[in-house]
Amino acid sequence: MNFYKATTAAVAFCAAGAVSAAELEVTHWWTSGGEAAAVAEFAKAFDATGNTWVDGAIAGSGGTARPIIVSRIIGGDPMHATQLNHGRQAEELIEAGLMLDLTDVATAEGWKDIVNPGSLLDSCTVDGKIYCAPVNIHSWQWIWLSHQAYADAGIDVPSNWDEFVASAPALEAAGKIPLAMGQQAWQSSGAFGVINVAVGGPDLWNKINVNKDAEAAAGPEMAKVFEAAAAARAMAANSKVQDWNQATNLVITGQAGGQVMGDWAQGEFQVAGQVAGQDYTCLPGLGVNEIISTGGDAFYFPKQDDPEIEAAQKELAKLLLSPEVQVNFNLKKGSLPVRGDIDLASANDCMKKGLEILASGNILQSGDQVLSADTSGQIEDLMVEFWNDPSYSAADAQAKYAEIIAEAD
Repeated sequence: MNFYKATTAAVAFCAAGAVSAAELEVTHWWTSGGEAAAVAEFAKAFDATGNTWVDGAIAGSGGTARPIIVSRIIGGDPMHATQLNHGRQAEELIEAGLMLDLTDVATAEGWKDIVNPGSLLDSCTVDGKIYCAPVNIHSWQWIWLSHQAYADAGIDVPSNWDEFVASAPALEAAGKIPLAMGQQAWQSSGAFGVINVAVGGPDLWNKINVNKDAEAAAGPEMAKVFEAAAAARAMAANSKVQDWNQATNLVITGQAGGQVMGDWAQGEFQVAGQVAGQDYTCLPGLGVNEIISTGGDAFYFPKQDDPEIEAAQKELAKLLLSPEVQVNFNLKKGSLPVRGDIDLASANDCMKKGLEILASGNILQSGDQVLSADTSGQIEDLMVEFWNDPSYSAADAQAKYAEIIAEAD
């Protein structure tokens, strides 16, 4: 493709024309097999410019990594670049003047014309200035189903959420865990959000999360969502793993029927050599409301008192959105590219489903784009309590949830 030729030429020019090379420490929480393979594409491309990617992987989830990242930045020991999610996670750091303004890079590279949807770049923008480089679109709105588990149980692979719930007794009788679920707060909170969109519908989700409508949060349509979440809790009762990729492995190995997890799970299926449509099925919107959320990952660049480092930071920011790097990274990550002008003909069936939905415009923002970190944290705390305590009724959990939305910012 011409994109690839242009990018290769640009990289070669940068490497040949650079006055000096820089080492950039880059922090992120991509440590599973699929994630590590994907981030290696970023490192390889940056090293090819004559600079050096110093990998600062932080084991664990974003919930583990983000406090470490923020603490280092405000404590005067900033890394040179760091992964965060699209949205409001870096809001206070930007307002404190601790993040590098990338508006000149974004303008020169035409990001406003190529980033799709535009809400991703909006999430990087504060007071008209752009502070991050969005690198992918990750959607939470998926369930992943094991063909082996259903074959062992002697029943068909479900095509929607209701069929999945109905399949639970047969799976249990075959010694399977119906729903694989890790024990971390963000996993149960994320799964709840997916159930919210599938069962309650996008309009209800927007009323509550975007408009902060506490009456809708306390209403009868949301009651159905909490009842569905209680059913999911029961199906996941015997899933004792901790990390999300351990839960994905239960599906890959046929020990569990399914997992509600974002499309980053695709990277794990790929590393395991599994084929979409043959070894596993993916259902966007739980097969009920085929929609994707447009959250994902972005890179921010803490300010440095060094012109050479700053030049390298901006070079990395530009490279992250280059066509070839976008293709190579996202094919391994399982995410969708932020560029709307590249060819992904080699994408698997699940990624093609996501691309089709994206092209249709049937999208919604992710929770971390519309809720503050404090509100998101309160919802996570509620979900930990709800998922871990079978005696916590759906009605009581909904009442607490409505209180949180009423105070949301």
